Amino acid sequence: MVIVKKAIITAAGIGSRMKYITSIMPKAVLPLFKWEDEKPVMFPMIDYIISKLSDAGVDEFCVILNHQTDKAIISHLKQVNVRYEYQENKKGFGDAVLFGEKFAGNEPVFVHADDGILADGYRTGARIFEEKNPDAVVFLREVPNPSRYGVVTLGEESKFEGHRLYRITNAEEKPTNPKSNFALLATYIFSHKIFDSLRKVESKGEIELTPAINNIITNGGEVYGLLLPKEAWLNIGDPESYFKALKYTFENKFK
Repeated sequence: MVIVKKAIITAAGIGSRMKYITSIMPKAVLPLFKWEDEKPVMFPMIDYIISKLSDAGVDEFCVILNHQTDKAIISHLKQVNVRYEYQENKKGFGDAVLFGEKFAGNEPVFVHADDGILADGYRTGARIFEEKNPDAVVFLREVPNPSRYGVVTLGEESKFEGHRLYRITNAEEKPTNPKSNFALLATYIFSHKIFDSLRKVESKGEIELTPAINNIITNGGEVYGLLLPKEAWLNIGDPESYFKALKYTFENKFK
């Protein structure tokens, strides 16, 4: 059994869609509601991410930063077992992930963006990886506008702990003509193969994660997709999504 004990959290973005507030604080520390003793408190996003991943068995973290936002995050996480790496030149989400390669080594690793969390599914995803030992487990939801996202094509369907689980046969980033409406959420579990795959898909100076996932598939790798409910992704990347995430965590007494 392969146990997923490490996580890379990408937090080098400047949060331009949340301008004004992200000019004084990184989006990774923007808060959502958390309920403690039947009362709401404000809980920073990166704390939520680390808490959810820790519940799934992760105990080592690597946070990818830039020098504009690092002080607030490092000061905030001083009690956590965290390694820091820096991405100063923005060459895409996949490029940020590459900075965690030495940290991950040959072990499997969660990869997590800093601007959202799954409402549920971390432990299920980890157990899928541990039992099936694939090259990747990705988290999915159905969306009405798939051309805005990384989109996958679904293959063989099965059940895992009551969830629909699929073999993924193709992955495309923001396709003009999407083959499905099943979008990738910005949380993944990868084997060490992801890093070599990322180096093979650089295009026009950008390294994106979705083409690297597809590269694994086309080279015979095994990728599973766990389908989650539409409200599974709580996103703080833009004002409208942030408002919805605040509303959801307050009304559902999120913990």
